[in-house]
Amino acid sequence: MPNSVEIRKELSAARACTDRIVSLFKPETLYERPIPERHRVIFYVGHLEAFDWNQICRWTLGRASFHPTFDALFEAGIDPEVGSARDDTPEEWPSIEAVQRYNVKAREAVDRALDEVPETILRMAIEHRWMHAETTAYLLHHASHSGKVSLSVPPCPECPAPRHTLIDIPDGVVTLGREDGFGWDNEFGAHHVDVPAFAISKYKVTNEQYLHFVNEGGPVPPFWVRRGDRWYLRAMFEDIVLPPHWPVYVSLKDARAYAQWAGCSLPTEAQFHRAAYGVPAGEERAYPWGNQGPNGVHGNFHFRSWDPVPVTANPQSDSAFGVSQLVGNGWEWTSTPFHPFEGFQSYPTYPGYSARFFDDDHFIVKGAAPATAACLLRRSFRNWFRQGYPHAHAGFRCVRPV
Repeated sequence: MPNSVEIRKELSAARACTDRIVSLFKPETLYERPIPERHRVIFYVGHLEAFDWNQICRWTLGRASFHPTFDALFEAGIDPEVGSARDDTPEEWPSIEAVQRYNVKAREAVDRALDEVPETILRMAIEHRWMHAETTAYLLHHASHSGKVSLSVPPCPECPAPRHTLIDIPDGVVTLGREDGFGWDNEFGAHHVDVPAFAISKYKVTNEQYLHFVNEGGPVPPFWVRRGDRWYLRAMFEDIVLPPHWPVYVSLKDARAYAQWAGCSLPTEAQFHRAAYGVPAGEERAYPWGNQGPNGVHGNFHFRSWDPVPVTANPQSDSAFGVSQLVGNGWEWTSTPFHPFEGFQSYPTYPGYSARFFDDDHFIVKGAAPATAACLLRRSFRNWFRQGYPHAHAGFRCVRPV
């Protein structure tokens, strides 16, 4: 079953992106653990090719393994509780040269097999790689500035200061999930949810807004650094004076605490959908800005920036109700636990993708961050993190009943 030239181009583009991000880690940093709860960077160097080899060649086509030890070592990541620490040492991991040899052989085997596998399996490999492009970007962000190759970053666009308001969203029906086409197991199946009227912040909560909370004793965000009486932000390649109008990135626990302090709450998954994809009358949109795909749409996603931009940037991507940046510039926490939709079924070759995270500690995030690939911007896509996880590029906005 030959796969199209276009799909091969998509795989090539995803590979080029992940190869580039890995190249920004200095060699000594590959054996460090920038995020304490995660594996050392070297795991992620091997994981992508191991995933593709395992999914496509071993589990789909039944090919014999050429390196069983690495197939298992790099097969799956970890999701430990926040605050836990791994006790492995750098010496326990294979050399970068050995991992690179494995990667070359795995990639060559996958390329030879592309015409023999169903398109769904190949799409899984492509989207999984894009997800890990973002994960690796988080690791790069947390790595010391001296431990990575510094890039020149274009100046942040000049944007007006936000006028923080709540926008009334009328009651309506939203569609969660999907019935057909490619999607991950937790995206199926489609169903309708009635959403009562509510009001939602026009913009994501900014550093400036959150600073008032910190000044009254609120928890300090993970990317903030205080020097004397000034706050700085740990940006991707340097520390900068805290940008007041960028969205703040925090854990769900801290977002929830802020919302309570502000006399609000966090939106549910259904409320996010209503604000993002709903219209005053008619069918829901595919994207907040309309039914046009993300190519050519201005927004801070798909690595258009390493860092956030002001919350007033890209007003042309506002939703039909005038809510800004619901896709791009930072994932958005919801108050909805990560649970399956009715009729949930795992993929046979990836049974643990969603099922092992269905609990009351992982919560849905929606939208997209600067390092989120365009293919993951579809309305039904669901991302999730532990409620105390502070390392992702995730912000929030507030809601109130009307």
